[in-house]
Amino acid sequence: MDHSSVAIFFYSEVKNLRGNDKNTTKRRITAIMLVFVMFATYLLVNIFRLNYLKYDYYREKTYDQVTTSSTLRAERGKIYDSNMNVLAESNTVWRIFVSTRDIKNASKKSGIDYARIIADGISPLLSLNADGIYKKITDSSILDVTIKSSASEEEYRRVIEFIRATNLESLIFTEAKTSRSYPEGTLAAHVLGFTGSDNQGLFGLEYYYDDILAGEDGYYVYAKDANGMALDTEYSDYFPAIDGYSIVTTIDSYIQSELEAVIELARVNHGAQNRVCGIVMDTSTGAILGMATTSPFDPNEPFTLDEQSKQKLTDSGLIVGTDEYNAYKNELMQIMWSNKAVSETYEPGSTFKIVTVSAALDLGVASVNSTFSCKGYYQIGGWRIRCHKTTGHGSGFNLAYGLQMSCNPCMMVLSQKIGATDFYKYVEKFGYFERSGIDLPSEASTIFHKEENIGSTELATASFGQRFKVSIINHLTAISAVANGGKLVTPYVVDKIIDSSGNVISEHTPEIKRTVVSEEVANTVSQILIEGVSGDGGAKNAGVSGYDIAAKTGTSQKFDILDENGNSYLRIGSTVAYAKNGDSGISMIIVVDEPTSNVKYGSVVAAPYISMLMEKLLPYLEYKSSAEEVNISVDNYVGMNIESAKEKLKEAKIEYEIVGNGDTVIAQTPSAGDRITVALSKIILYTSKENSSTVVVPNLIGMKTVDAIREAINAGLSIKLSGSGATEPSTEAIISEQSLPPGSSAKRGSVIVIRAIVNDYED
Repeated sequence: MDHSSVAIFFYSEVKNLRGNDKNTTKRRITAIMLVFVMFATYLLVNIFRLNYLKYDYYREKTYDQVTTSSTLRAERGKIYDSNMNVLAESNTVWRIFVSTRDIKNASKKSGIDYARIIADGISPLLSLNADGIYKKITDSSILDVTIKSSASEEEYRRVIEFIRATNLESLIFTEAKTSRSYPEGTLAAHVLGFTGSDNQGLFGLEYYYDDILAGEDGYYVYAKDANGMALDTEYSDYFPAIDGYSIVTTIDSYIQSELEAVIELARVNHGAQNRVCGIVMDTSTGAILGMATTSPFDPNEPFTLDEQSKQKLTDSGLIVGTDEYNAYKNELMQIMWSNKAVSETYEPGSTFKIVTVSAALDLGVASVNSTFSCKGYYQIGGWRIRCHKTTGHGSGFNLAYGLQMSCNPCMMVLSQKIGATDFYKYVEKFGYFERSGIDLPSEASTIFHKEENIGSTELATASFGQRFKVSIINHLTAISAVANGGKLVTPYVVDKIIDSSGNVISEHTPEIKRTVVSEEVANTVSQILIEGVSGDGGAKNAGVSGYDIAAKTGTSQKFDILDENGNSYLRIGSTVAYAKNGDSGISMIIVVDEPTSNVKYGSVVAAPYISMLMEKLLPYLEYKSSAEEVNISVDNYVGMNIESAKEKLKEAKIEYEIVGNGDTVIAQTPSAGDRITVALSKIILYTSKENSSTVVVPNLIGMKTVDAIREAINAGLSIKLSGSGATEPSTEAIISEQSLPPGSSAKRGSVIVIRAIVNDYED
C-alpha cells in the first residue's frame, strides 16, 4: 500500500473515531445528566419529605437534641369527708441527693474527703447513719445518689443551712416532691385507698378517681449546650402544671369512726377469723355514710401489715426471707387492702328472706294473713331441709311471724308459690345480677344459679339465702329498696368534685334505677320487721328503745371450705337493719366472717352491734326518740344552792343523796351530760371537800338483766340500760357488755352502761 493509500485510510479511521467519540460523549453526557436529574429528584423528594411529610418528626428529634426539660409536678387534689374535713392531701417533701462524680473530682483535686464531710454533716440532720451515707456515696457508680427521698420541711431547711455554711452547693442538691398523707390515719382506709411512689392512685377512691385527682404535670423546656448547661434562647418555654380537682365524699367521719369501733368490738368479742365489715347508707339517695373493714391498715404506710396480719405471718412458721414467706406476706397484704364490703361475696343467709317475702307479697301469691306450718324441716326434691329451730315453729302461724322468727319452711313454701321463673325475675329486679354501680373499684359480681338450672331444691335453698353469693354492698342496696318504699338506688361515695378555690365542677345526682316492689308492699314488710324487733322476733337484739328499727338477722354456712368429713363448719353471722326519718332513712349491715365464739349466730355476733351503732347514730342524725323520759341526760348541779338542787331533782323524780354539810353543790356524780336510766340511778351531790368514796365494779357479764341491775345498784353504781330492753328489761336476757371494767374502781354513783341480749335465738 502506497503512502497516499495509507494516508487516506488513516484519515478515514480518524474520522470514524471522531464520530464515535461524539456519540460516546453524547451518551456520557446523557448518562451524567440522567444521574444528575435522578440525584436532584432524590434531593427534592427528600427535601419535600423532610419539610412537609416528616417535618414534625425531625423537628422533634432536633429539638430533643438541643433542649432538655424539667417537670413541674401538678398538685394532687384533696379528699374531703361530707363535712369538709380533710381525709387525704398532698404535702411537699424534699429529695436530698448528691453528685458522686463531682464529690470524687473535688476530693481528688483538693485532697479533702468530701464524702466524709457530707456524711458526717448531714447524717444527724436527717436522722441517718453516717457510715451508711458514706458507703452509699463512695461505693456507688451512679452519678446521682439519693440520700433521703422524703425529707420533711424541717430537715430540708437544716440541710440548706449546712450546704450554705460549708459552701457545698455544687455537691449536695435538693428537689421538691409531693407526698400523699392521710391526716386521720386508718380512718376509712379501705374507702380512700392509697397512692404509690409516683403519686398514682393504687386502691380505693385514689385509684377510681385518679384522673380527676392527679391533674396534669407541667414542664419547663430550655436549650442546652454540649455540657448540658442552660442557654437563653427562643427554644425556652414554660408549660404550667394543672392541679388536680378535689373530691367531697359522702363519708361522715363521726359515723365512720363509730362504725369502725363497733365492728372492731365485734371482731374481738367473737374472734372473727376472716374480718368483719359494715356499711351505713342513706336509703333515699344511696349515699354511703360509712364503710369499714377490720384490717385497719394505715394508708400513710400501706406496705406495713396490720397487727392481725403480722400475727398470721408469725404463726405460719415460714422462714423470713424465703420465697414462701414473701409470697404469703404479699397475700396477706392484698387481703388487708381489699375492701370486703365491695370486693368479696358471701351467702347472705336469712337476711335475704326480706327479698323472698317482698316478692311473694308483690306478686300476690301470699298475704300477711297467709298461714304456714313448720315441723323443724321441709321435704323437697328428695332432701329434708331443716329449719334453724329443729323442733319447729308449729302450725297455723301467719307470714309476719314466719319472717320475724326466720322460719325456713315458710320461705320454701313461699318460693314454690312464687315459682322459679318469677323468683329469678325478682332477684334480677332487686339488682343482684348487675353490679350496684358504686364508685369504688373491684366490685364483685353475684354468683347465682342459671335460670334453667333452678330446680325445686335450688329454689328452696335460695329462698332463705343460701347456695348463692352476693357482694355486701349489693345486698344492702337491695334491702334499702324495701326501706325507701320500693325504689332501687345507685350507691355512691363521691358527692362533689371541686377545684382548688372550692368551686363546684360537678355534683352527684341521686339515681333511682327502678321500682322493684310497690310502696305498699315495702311498707308492709318494714312494719313486719319493726314489730319483730320491738316484740319477740329474732332480731330484737338489734333494737334501740324509743326508735322504730326494722332488722333481720342471718347465719349462713361456708360450703367452699369443708372439714375432713366433707362438712361445712365455718359460719357467717350478719344483720341488716334500717330506720326511717320522714322521707329519708339510713340502712346498715354488719357481717362477721368466721366467728369462733361459742355462739356464731347473726342474732348474737352482729345484731347487738347494729343496736350499738343505731344508738350512737340516730341521735346524731336527729332522729326523734320516744324514750327520752327513760334515759335522760344529767343536768349540771355544781354551783347551785343545795335546796334549789334538791327541789329540781324532786321535780325530775330522780333519787339523790347529799354528802357534806355545805350550802352549795361543789361536785356531783354522775357528771353533767352523763345519760342514766332514771328508775335505776341515784345522783350524789357533794357540798364539802371531803373525798368521795369509791366502789369496786362488779362483773355483770353473763348475768340475767334483773340480777345485774340489783348487783350494780348494791355496789353503789348508777345504771344506763342500753339496747332494745332498756324500757322493759327481759327476764331471759343476759348482759353482754358493760362500760366499766370488772374489778376497777369508780366513784360511788358513777354510771355503768349495761347491754342485754337474748342468747338463744339461732339465726
